[in-house]
Order: sequence, then structure tokens, then C-alpha cells
Amino acid sequence: MQQDKHPDYHPVVFRDRAAGYAFLTRSTATSDRTIEWDDGETYPVVDVEISSESHPFYTGQARTVDTEGRVARFERRYGGADAGSSGGSTPSGGGEPA
Repeated sequence: MQQDKHPDYHPVVFRDRAAGYAFLTRSTATSDRTIEWDDGETYPVVDVEISSESHPFYTGQARTVDTEGRVARFERRYGGADAGSSGGSTPSGGGEPA
């Protein structure tokens, strides 16, 4: 590996203040603020607005925007199952009389 070519990769704490959640990982992100972690060491801390603890998709609080199902919408547009029973002018087995 070439020296002085790669960024500084070090332990960093990412903190989601809205959820009260923080996790320690390695990153190239830097910060002037520090935090004392559970192991007694001091690490730089980066505050994030959203994490897996507060994101609606991961917490199961995601709302479905589509209130009508896809099948119901298809049936409403194209007639659905009862479209074929509307009655036609010709019987099902024959053509026009000769």
C-alpha cells in the first residue's frame, strides 16, 4: 500500500440525537467535537439527522401513500371481473345467422 495516498481511516462515533442512539465505527469523517465512549476512550463524534433507529422504514412506521390497492384500481379502470357479464348481443357459441 502506498503511503500518503489514502485518507485517514479512524474510529468515529455517529450520534442520532433525535433517537438518542450512537454507534462506534470506522470512518474518514472528521469532527472537532469529541465524546467519551463506554470503553473509556475519547472519539470524535459526528451528529447525524437520521439513522436506522429513527428512519421510518427501519422502525416499521412507514406509511403507505397508496390508499387504494393496485388490483382494485385496475378493476375500476378496466371493468374488473364483472365486465364480461354485461351481456352481449350475440350468443357465445354462434356467429350471425345466415
